[in-house]
Order: sequence, then C-alpha cells, then structure tokens
Amino acid sequence: MKILVLGSGGREHALCWKLAQSPDVQVFAAPGNPGMARVATCISQAGSFLEVAEQIGADLTVVGPEVPLVNGVVDEFRAKSKLIVGPDRNAARLEGSKIFAKRFFAQSGIPTAGFATADNETEARAALDRFGFPVVLKADGLAAGKGVVIAQDRAQAEAALSQLKGRLVIEEFLRGEEVSFIALCDGRDVIPLAPTQDHKAVFDGDKGPNTGGMGAYCDSAILAEAETQQILRTIIYPAMDATNFTGFLYAGLMLTADGPKALEFNVRLGDPETQPLMHRMQSDFAPVLLAAAEGKLATARIEWRREPSVCVVLASGGYPGEYETGKPITGIDDAQAAGAEVFHAGTRLGPAGLETSGGRVLGVTARGHDLRDAIRNTYAAAKQIHFDGMHYRNDIGRKGIERYNRNNVGT
Repeated sequence: MKILVLGSGGREHALCWKLAQSPDVQVFAAPGNPGMARVATCISQAGSFLEVAEQIGADLTVVGPEVPLVNGVVDEFRAKSKLIVGPDRNAARLEGSKIFAKRFFAQSGIPTAGFATADNETEARAALDRFGFPVVLKADGLAAGKGVVIAQDRAQAEAALSQLKGRLVIEEFLRGEEVSFIALCDGRDVIPLAPTQDHKAVFDGDKGPNTGGMGAYCDSAILAEAETQQILRTIIYPAMDATNFTGFLYAGLMLTADGPKALEFNVRLGDPETQPLMHRMQSDFAPVLLAAAEGKLATARIEWRREPSVCVVLASGGYPGEYETGKPITGIDDAQAAGAEVFHAGTRLGPAGLETSGGRVLGVTARGHDLRDAIRNTYAAAKQIHFDGMHYRNDIGRKGIERYNRNNVGT
C-alpha cells in the first residue's frame, strides 16, 4: 500500500516514521524534510497535492497541517474518489475560525469558557469590560499556535489588542489542567488516542509568549477512564455528529472543577503531541488510518505501550520571535544512540550538511519505565545535540510528576 503524508514538520516526520514500520507499506511525503527522507520518499511539490497523489498512485493520503484542510484538500481528493484522512472544508472551519468554533460550542451544548466576539478593536475594548483578569484574547483565524494571549491586567490586554489584528474572541480564563485529547473519527465511530499534554509557553513554568508547542508527553495517567468517557460523551461525539466529522479531531481541553471544557478544536494531529503519540503507539497504524478513510473504524483498535513517551522541542534562538536560520546541527546520531528518536521539524540540507530552517527545529523523543524515567532519558539525549542559539524548556512533563505526587500523598 502506498501512503502519502502531506507536510514537512515534526508531526509529519513522526507519522512517516511510524508508517514506515508497517509491513507492505511504502511511504511518500510531500514535500517532506531531511528526517522524513530517511524513512520515506520525499516528493518536491511541482503541482497540487492531488496531482502528487495521482502521480505516485497513492492508495491513502494523510494530511498533516491545518492549512490544506481549511483550504479544502479533502473535498478535492474525494471528488476524485481518492482515499484521504481528514475533515472536509466545512468541518475544518472548527479550526479555521475561532469565532465559528465558539459559536458552534454554544449551539451544540459543548462545555466551554464564557466568551464574547469582536469584529474590531473598539468592540474588543467594550467586550473586555465584561470580564475580569486574567482574560484570554484569541485571533480568529489560523495563527500557527501563536494567536493567543493571556492578559493578566488591562495594560497587557491593551498591548494584545495592538498585536492581534482583525476579529477576536475574548474569553473567560479557566483554571485547571490542560489536556490535548485527539480522536480519530470516520463520521460515525471514534477511536480516542492516548491523552497528551502540550507545553505552549516558550519558557519554563509556562512563562513567556505562546509558541506552536515546546514539548509534550503521552501518558495514560493523564486521564482516568471515567474522564475519557465524559470527554467523548460531552465533547467529541456531539461535535462529530453535528459535522459528520472525519479525520483527527483535536480538542484542547481544560480540566476544571466543573468538568472538562473545550478551549479550542483543531482538525488535525497536534504538533508536538504526534511525536510522543507515534512513539508510544504499539499497533500498526496503517490499517487504522485506512479504516478511518473507508468509514470502517467500528472494528479498528489501537494498542499502546505501558511506558510513557516524552518529546522536547529544540528551538532556534529568538523563537517564537525573529530568529536566524542556517545554523549547522550536530549530535543527532549521538542522541539516537542514547535511545531517543529525533524528529525533524525545521531542518534542511545546506552546503555543510544539516542546518536549521525554522523556529522549532527538532523534537527529541524517548520513553522510560515511568514518566520520571522518560523525562530523564529525553533530556539526556537532547544534551547531545547542538546548534548556535538552541534553546528548550527544562520542565516538559513536570506537571505529570506533580499530579502523580498529589494523587499518591500518604501512600
């Protein structure tokens, strides 16, 4: 079976790495990256994604990033009877517009934070008066994970209004623990993936501006089974049933004292959540993806390793602000020899070899017999890698350790 993965980041490298382990599967990537080229055939994109799929005779296509989904790539493929994993253009609006998503939550009875919408800065200032502080401001459209500001006071809110242009959502600040809950859907049935936790802020302790994600971990202890079932019943199934959703529905959740509430929906796998998910998944993923594209998820299953997996993102100096590229990268082989998988996110081949080409450069991913051990193994591998300006958070997974300690006080 020929499987085409669309995209060029760490999420897509992890997908290709996992699918390359499937028997009788040939993996292609468009456009791919140097890491993906080690496990897949990368195709420089001269035409559309559909033309690439037809050129190689792809039996199945899996979409990584959100932009092609919002632009209707799934509709194009289905019009030509090509199997593809993802939502149609209509359902992709759940990620393409924060305003659309929040109104959808309200109309569908999906628990979420209180909110107001604003078409301009004047309306936004008026809406701010309805909320206390901290307050959350979100740009309406796609923003690569960086269109959210948590303002602690009025001055920060005013600064955010000058930064976030266009239509906005202004939202109640929810207290609790964030969880990334991703479910594979076929319009009728759902397979929840293992729970993950992302780390959006650039600095330790969730300080500094938001990024696309500085690391994530995958651990079954993040959610109890009762919480998983509550999320499926109150959030995932209502959304799928209302939109006939197909593909990966990613609910960014806050676990509040009143139960799980939806912060946002994405319509694809998360990045960097995909890296620890693929690393921890034990099952062959290719048949599951094929079942999703064919509307046959009812009989599909996914098995997970008991051991948690952790991914730490190595970023360029200055990210998420301005950063330089073209910095030589060393130590990847040493990191992999230490037991990690290193997923490429922003790399390219330069005159002297591998070099940086993006803000988030690599995702170092490892497992351990428990979360503490997985964290230790991941950071030991990350320390083997170097490029000028490299920075990373030192506390990925720490919330999981703190949760474990809270739950086992006195035991």
